[in-house]
Amino acid sequence: MMRYIRPTFMKADRSEIDAAVAQLAGADPAAVLTWALHRFGRQLAVASSFSLEDCVVIHMAHAIAPDIRVFALDTGRLPEETYQTADRVRDKYGIAIEWQFPERQPVETLIRTKGLFSFMESLENRHECCGLRKVAPLGRVLGALEAWVTGLRRDQAVTRTDTPAVELDDGHGGIAKVNPIIAWSETELRAYADSHKVPVHPLHNRGYPSIGCSPCTRATKPGEHPRAGRWWWENPESKECGLHPAGATGGPPSQG
Repeated sequence: MMRYIRPTFMKADRSEIDAAVAQLAGADPAAVLTWALHRFGRQLAVASSFSLEDCVVIHMAHAIAPDIRVFALDTGRLPEETYQTADRVRDKYGIAIEWQFPERQPVETLIRTKGLFSFMESLENRHECCGLRKVAPLGRVLGALEAWVTGLRRDQAVTRTDTPAVELDDGHGGIAKVNPIIAWSETELRAYADSHKVPVHPLHNRGYPSIGCSPCTRATKPGEHPRAGRWWWENPESKECGLHPAGATGGPPSQG
């Protein structure tokens, strides 16, 4: 295990990311994380919604660097079980979660003018709500980083099928974005969590394969796509919130 300290910091450019993609082609998640942790040090942090994917990534990263940074977005409308899982993660790994919150005034103005459920009235309104509660806080924290780590997997959504393990995040100032378990299946994810006793969000065992804000997430029915429970009133290609804009590949957004 390492304490990751690097004396100088510099954002990765496109040529370095391209080289990393070639170097890490077919590599396992631990190898991807080790490269990222050595390269970016304390200028890298894991983004967590405390889904199974994110908790697995935290476990992997903590095994390499015990002082790994982890941040989370508190939208003000998260399920109670998300906070419970966050505390289990904090206690298990001794990690101080860096919670990020939306600006008070814009959220108050939105609720006063459009009500508490405007996000269900139109895609524009939903993007407005996600923008205030999630995208803006994410932008603040990423603005102080050189790299961030996600728990994205390609089989989660049609918008994620071309996402690489490492990319340049042009949507967030050209920092590096690391997706170590991008190629993993649900079966691989569950097997790892079981064998390493990773904290599991309680809603996963109640039919919620994907978890976001409470009013925007429901359990899925047998045979439904894992993302069917997110913004279920929208078309599949619209089920994004802006957290993961297209990176170096120039592919479609893979967000939320």
